[in-house]
Amino acid sequence: MSKRNDVCIVGGCGHVGLPLAIMLSIAGKNVCVYDKNTAAIEMIQKGIMPFHEEGAQPLLEEALKKRHISFSERPDVISNSETVIMIIGTPVDEHLNPEFGLFHEAMNEIIPYFCDGQLLILRSTVYPGLTKRICDWVTEAGKNMDIAFCPERILEGKAVEELRSLPQIVSSFTEEGIQRSSELFSLLTEDIIVVEPLEAELSKLFTNVWRYIKFAVSNQFYTIANDYQLDFYNIYNAMKYKYPRCSDFPQPGFAAGPCLFKDTMQLGAFSNNDFNLGHTAMLINEGLPNYICKLLKMQYDLSKQTVGILGMAFKSESDDIRESLSYKVKKIFELEARKVLCSDSFVNASNFVDEATLIRESNIIIIATPHKHYKDLSIPKGKKVVDIWNLLGNGGRI
Repeated sequence: MSKRNDVCIVGGCGHVGLPLAIMLSIAGKNVCVYDKNTAAIEMIQKGIMPFHEEGAQPLLEEALKKRHISFSERPDVISNSETVIMIIGTPVDEHLNPEFGLFHEAMNEIIPYFCDGQLLILRSTVYPGLTKRICDWVTEAGKNMDIAFCPERILEGKAVEELRSLPQIVSSFTEEGIQRSSELFSLLTEDIIVVEPLEAELSKLFTNVWRYIKFAVSNQFYTIANDYQLDFYNIYNAMKYKYPRCSDFPQPGFAAGPCLFKDTMQLGAFSNNDFNLGHTAMLINEGLPNYICKLLKMQYDLSKQTVGILGMAFKSESDDIRESLSYKVKKIFELEARKVLCSDSFVNASNFVDEATLIRESNIIIIATPHKHYKDLSIPKGKKVVDIWNLLGNGGRI
């Protein structure tokens, strides 16, 4: 099969697709990115990353210079590609159940462009069993293709590093699919792990849910310490100091983003909602903003206070606000406080203020996202600072 593109990445302008496209093109593959986001395509074609990703900017410039990467808003580029990688996952709806509508809609749109002999790789997190369902859809459409699920495993912001350093999980329903997927990802990493498709789907979900549960444990311990008017970080540091069995114990903080909560709820649905551990973790992590508000209400008449929220991205050193709990904090305090100010040096928003203004005008300052440069901020005495992450080194007691 002779095709113009080695790889076509569907939905390839985002945090998962674009770093992968860049790295595969740098490895010598001719990569076409198919995406409906015209603004993002125009920006990328000018050599500008549309989001923060460490080390990606010079590699994008190199890929464009070598002309190994191209972009299109037309789905017909799929037909002219040997391998098609889909960067479309399954979100959850307002009832915390998996939402398949968008995925089904996307598949119906692109199936007519599939060709016999192609390799289709699903890359985003999907509900367990969806890879098999897609294999059935493709077969029902009369297409003879290899279908694979090879989950992305990167930490957002570290994609360039981790696409090279992390082992790649590969699964398919055919030996040919396993071989072709392995050969593709071997361009990026030497470590290839082969499992069954359902095992690969669960390995991705289990990984994210494990992280979410660990954050919930730390957040629960944090609230217990605060309830007894203790500084959690005295306990935390005592636990971790030269004690390897606590080396993976995370700091408390807002466990958010587009994956952890969603994937925990998907695993709950897959287990027939008999997943008490996951649902409890959700209640703890999602309840942390309310807990902070409750403690501050006990100390202040919030109706007379201006509350400043430092950091609106869902994680440090990122401009990604998807599912950020900072916005839940904002909503809660907008009901209670006289005024709420928001600031984030990575996120552009017309209603945000700069850090100096927020610090000057706020009575209460909540460090919601632990951007590194916040450590150097000068906050005058007399200001109430809620620093769950202990970024300023003054402890985490509220």
